[in-house]
Amino acid sequence: MSKYEQYEPVIGLEIHLQLSTRSKAFCSDDASFGGEPNTHVSAISLGHPGTLPRLNKRQVEYAVRLGLALGSRINLRNAFDRKNYFYTDLPKGYQITQDRLPVCVGGSMELQMDGYRRTVRIHHIHMEEDAGKSIHDLSPRHSMIDLNRAGVPLLEIVSEPDLRSGEEVDAFMTAMRQLARYLGISDGNMQEGSMRCDVNVSVRKKGETLLGERCEIKNVNSMRFARQAIEFEVKRQVDLLENGQEIIRSTLNFNPTTGETSPMRDKESAHDYRYFPDPDLPPVVLTQQWVDEVADTLPELPQVLFKRFTNEFDLSENDARLLTNERETAVFFETTAKVCASHGVAGKAAANLFINKISPWLTENNSEIADFPVSAEQLTAYLKLIESGQVSASIANQRLFPELVKSPDTPPLELAQKLNLLQSADSDFLERIVDEVLAANPDKVAEYRKGKKGLIGFFMGEVMKKSQGKAEPKATNALVARKLG
Repeated sequence: MSKYEQYEPVIGLEIHLQLSTRSKAFCSDDASFGGEPNTHVSAISLGHPGTLPRLNKRQVEYAVRLGLALGSRINLRNAFDRKNYFYTDLPKGYQITQDRLPVCVGGSMELQMDGYRRTVRIHHIHMEEDAGKSIHDLSPRHSMIDLNRAGVPLLEIVSEPDLRSGEEVDAFMTAMRQLARYLGISDGNMQEGSMRCDVNVSVRKKGETLLGERCEIKNVNSMRFARQAIEFEVKRQVDLLENGQEIIRSTLNFNPTTGETSPMRDKESAHDYRYFPDPDLPPVVLTQQWVDEVADTLPELPQVLFKRFTNEFDLSENDARLLTNERETAVFFETTAKVCASHGVAGKAAANLFINKISPWLTENNSEIADFPVSAEQLTAYLKLIESGQVSASIANQRLFPELVKSPDTPPLELAQKLNLLQSADSDFLERIVDEVLAANPDKVAEYRKGKKGLIGFFMGEVMKKSQGKAEPKATNALVARKLG
């Protein structure tokens, strides 16, 4: 056993989720991504003296939605604090956040890993505002500051140290992004900074229960970088301990080019930030009735749909996972599967169609499922043609599906007739094709009759090719076997 195998990583996350509100957390500035630098700003988000913040109600609602979905306890009385630190992209010199009384406490998320499940506990969720953005690659001598992002509403989701690998971190981040999209509170787009995380990593000998000293890797903005950063940091910490050295609690930067972490500064403690209640914002007081009303608006969550798809439609866990990645896809699939069931078509056939044909079409056309033009009823009629043997699956996928997408209002049977794709069980037609194939391959016929029975697949393929896919497989197979036999 190597020295690295003697240790286990202990990982906790602080996920920063940018909310999809129209305005910023404490003023009416535009909160959308992009725009020319420093155009989504005002005297309030720039921190001018004498300006006062005003709470964005939608931010509170979105926080409560997420907390309810994770099974958190909602603090009916929560409050804002000032977190003081000085950095160039923080206009006020402090960040409005929640320290003592966060909006949500506790909760958990279940991860479905390959071969096992893990429950990750949530410590708390609090509301805060984002900082601006420092840009260091536009000038060799200066850093540029864009304050468009300053004041955009954030939720910070703090997990317990329940994760044990980069793969589990990836799964947790993926599940949190999926949940945020289902709830309609964030797009979770890591490329645009809508979702970032700080990764707290420590190591300990396997079997130990005490936590080791942790280091925090700041602002990781992709799943791949998170895995790479954790892998490097775990090895670094194990090497230090094995060499008799101490791990210094610190804040680290991750360099994607080198794949290494490096110190930014010693890790701050709460007293370094000099938290104190924000004097300009009164406590947030919620009623249980309002929280219940928010709960009534929650959609079905991914895990509920996942269980129903595996149980009701008899899908594999992998297929169910793919079909529940996006809420809109899951809803459209379920609608289609139910229409299919009413026409005697299995849900598995609908799942295969979504995974193997519709999903690639969306990717190729850079489209969302809402842009897909074919209705559930038309898709069912398409699958019914295959199920009944009127059109072969391969011909349907290659030729009929593209035509159906181009002419989504035309009945699939009419399209198949127009394209001359309907399979034929006509005995005269099949006999002529089979006789021609056998006459063209006398050596293969001889081999078959000497006992090489696997060659029937060769003959079937040749018949299908010659008939351009119109030979009905069951009748053709029986005829070929009779002619050979």
